[in-house]
Amino acid sequence: MAVGSSAMCGTFKREILAGIHFWTPHTRTGSSAISADTFKVAMFTNSSSIDADTTGYTTSNEVSGTNYTAGGEALGSVTLGLSDNSSSVPTSFLDFADTTWSSSTISSARGALIYNSTLDSAGTGSTTNHAADPAVAVINFGGDKSSSSGDFTIQYPANDANNAIIRIA
Repeated sequence: MAVGSSAMCGTFKREILAGIHFWTPHTRTGSSAISADTFKVAMFTNSSSIDADTTGYTTSNEVSGTNYTAGGEALGSVTLGLSDNSSSVPTSFLDFADTTWSSSTISSARGALIYNSTLDSAGTGSTTNHAADPAVAVINFGGDKSSSSGDFTIQYPANDANNAIIRIA
């Protein structure tokens, strides 16, 4: 087993078309306000099997350490964008503030999973079901990363149509 390549999870692609995830608060005509869901990022060791086929968050092979809590941290400052990518294809993308575990001691973090923690129970009974804590994207760090009584920061790529961690072209 190993952390798979960085990718958007397959089930997330289906779930966004079904309107299951809400990245920002909004309203629909004649409706009350809909709050944004809480999305988190959790880190895993290379013994994890998180990959594009992952359907939901699990604690199996999640890292542990000082100032790291199982389940990870909430993503902050979610920003939606839309512009043409380098191939002139209109691309929607998401960005977040970098995530930091301050004064942490974390060993052997190989990758991370972004997931929707608002949906903590599986959704069933419709044509589009979802797992509890449905998976959004896998990030592979390219090697084991650690911190020793210091900050562990996941720095997300540039907020644009060519680099953002989550983009749909």
